[in-house]
Amino acid sequence: MSLRGGDPVEIGGYPLEARLGSGGMGTVFLARTSSGRPVAIKLIHQQFAGDDEFRIRFRQEVAAARRVSGAFTAAVVDAAPEAEQPWMATTYIEGHTLAQHIATKGPLNGAELRRLAIGLAEALRDIHRVGVVHRDLKPSNVVLSPEGPRVIDFGISRAVDQQTLTMTGRVIGTPPFMSPEQLQAPRGVGPRSDVFSLGTLLVYSATGRGPFDADSPYMTAYQVVHEEPSLGAVPVALRAVVESCLDKEPKRRPSVDELLVLLRDLPADLGGTDANGVGAGCTRDVITQHDFATRATPAQTAPTTTPAGPDTGSTGTPIGRRLRRRWRPVLAAAVAVAAIGGGVAALKAGGFGGNSGGDKGNSVAAPGAALPDGFEPWRKTVQGGSEDIPDELRCVARGDALFCGGGGVVATRIRALDGSRVWTAKSPGVPVQGMHLVGATDDTVLGYRFAAQDAPQDPPSEVVAIDANNGRELWSVPSGAQSMAVTGRTQDAIVVGSAVVTVDASNSRFEARDAHSGEVAWTTPFPAGTQCAPVPVGPQLFAMCAMGAEVDASEVRHPTLYTVDRASGTLGGPIAVDGPAVPMGVANGRLVLLQGHMEGTALAGYDGVARVDPASRQVTYSRLAKTYAGTPGMADGTVYVSGQTGLVTALDPATGRKKWSRQTSVEGASGPVAGADALYFSSATGRVVALSPYDGKPLWTTDPQADGLTGEQGASPRVTVAGRAVIVAAAKNTLFAFDAQKPPRSG
Repeated sequence: MSLRGGDPVEIGGYPLEARLGSGGMGTVFLARTSSGRPVAIKLIHQQFAGDDEFRIRFRQEVAAARRVSGAFTAAVVDAAPEAEQPWMATTYIEGHTLAQHIATKGPLNGAELRRLAIGLAEALRDIHRVGVVHRDLKPSNVVLSPEGPRVIDFGISRAVDQQTLTMTGRVIGTPPFMSPEQLQAPRGVGPRSDVFSLGTLLVYSATGRGPFDADSPYMTAYQVVHEEPSLGAVPVALRAVVESCLDKEPKRRPSVDELLVLLRDLPADLGGTDANGVGAGCTRDVITQHDFATRATPAQTAPTTTPAGPDTGSTGTPIGRRLRRRWRPVLAAAVAVAAIGGGVAALKAGGFGGNSGGDKGNSVAAPGAALPDGFEPWRKTVQGGSEDIPDELRCVARGDALFCGGGGVVATRIRALDGSRVWTAKSPGVPVQGMHLVGATDDTVLGYRFAAQDAPQDPPSEVVAIDANNGRELWSVPSGAQSMAVTGRTQDAIVVGSAVVTVDASNSRFEARDAHSGEVAWTTPFPAGTQCAPVPVGPQLFAMCAMGAEVDASEVRHPTLYTVDRASGTLGGPIAVDGPAVPMGVANGRLVLLQGHMEGTALAGYDGVARVDPASRQVTYSRLAKTYAGTPGMADGTVYVSGQTGLVTALDPATGRKKWSRQTSVEGASGPVAGADALYFSSATGRVVALSPYDGKPLWTTDPQADGLTGEQGASPRVTVAGRAVIVAAAKNTLFAFDAQKPPRSG
């Protein structure tokens, strides 16, 4: 809606465009940053500005919102809690609230309802992981964005370790969506209060009514504390899960991690609402299958003489209580199962990630590929130079050896058959995000080493060569670090054949060395006034360069490509490319780049494909049907974009047309890595999905296996394939391996 008379023209230097809404505590406006990025600004009503108690609460809101900014919430852009009239600016999330959607279009059902349930549970997981309890999860605080649900408004949230502030004489919250403990003892509210609210929210989403709705707020509050929920119209498959969330006793509710295990294995369409039968959908391993079976019709089961109420099965035990007993051993088994995570693929016949492995690329399982002799599923953690700097590793496979590096690990050699370590070289300093293993040749492994904070005389970062057999350091050289600004990829050094090409410490030239001996083969200065990064194109080598001013401003809009002679380092003629552009890999002998769509200085996604013919130096462009946000990758001549909330889209690089799109349950995934008739995508949590490359059909999905951040964009692929073994790298230097034909069962 437009601005009203009396509304300010700007807040904190942000010009206002429209009024988005107004509530009891403040008004929210749509504004723009100086670069044109849309933001939502919450301006506190003047009457509260002089209330010291309220100012404390608003400072807590700002602090909580800053802590949880991520893939499922609105990130804080700016705030002034001490201003005469306090305000906070967050990223603007386009979409209707859940309340608006239900009011105009009615309740959700099937896959749409399941996606909402999983998305909200993922949001709460991220909120709880940073020690915050939301305490006001309700339909008007959920925005249905194109990328999935976002949770907003932390006005009454608090840190778990923070004393609860209650405004004198007021109940803080919204009774239909509050937990019993919130109404009775708000100072004791913890994360499982949010789980209760999520249960009420899912009932509302499925039916248009809350599970405790009554004629007045007072009766609603009474029913929340004392009465059983009304769940008759909730789909059977979801009902048992929701009932467990709505237990009056917080300790008997599932945690968010437990809840995600239950939700992810529900039938895709959630089935029907017949209380005497299972819904129409089915999955490989539905955790609540036993509970549904006990509710079969008389024709399906033998009669029982045990009295049973309307919400009990043949045992007479409430379904929610049976479910609570069942999920704990299931979760214990899931945690104990051999792990999954994410490694990295090098340049293959299609795409490249953060590592280079020479012309051979990453080992890929072919039909009939075998497991390493004596292989058993395994899980290992590789300790780096500092326990305070856990990171993700990236790996390449060479025969029965696995070489990994990243964070506090320059490189390590691991036996693919059992995960045992042969040697490890550690890095003492603070790593640069996204810089992992450089790559490997047949006899040499190359990684990055970062200087310790108490050793300022050492180079900030070095490329280190290590003997692949015994772990002995062969040589090292200071390294530059401009590739991310130029190419959108953190790839400051690459392996090409038996050589390694690096950028010198002054960011002024390329240096090529024999990977094992370190002998310099050639050096080539960058074109005048530019910063450059190496780009592998199959067996060929390109340089991607940008003017220094654009690099310094992080706005590379006019990159230039040059072919590089591998023998002499001589640069070919310049090839101008419309940018920003991110190199993806090779298709039909041409270098494929995705063109970025910018909103101010922020990358909003990708809206075009550029193809460069090295022979003719011609560039052809294709527009995409829409802007695709997420992490890009390439395999076997197809480009893929993995959205933050699990949507994977396959794109034809020759035409820009969408081949297929598939919603998965792996949020924040990177990939793809190609195996035998499968594409692997994995997140920092160690959750992996295998998709058919032909139509994107999910082949299998594993459970999360590590406590990692979700919603990360731009990460290099985390999966490595060695024969039939899938090796995955996850957060905190965790590695997992399993048989691709016998993946760990989800749930």
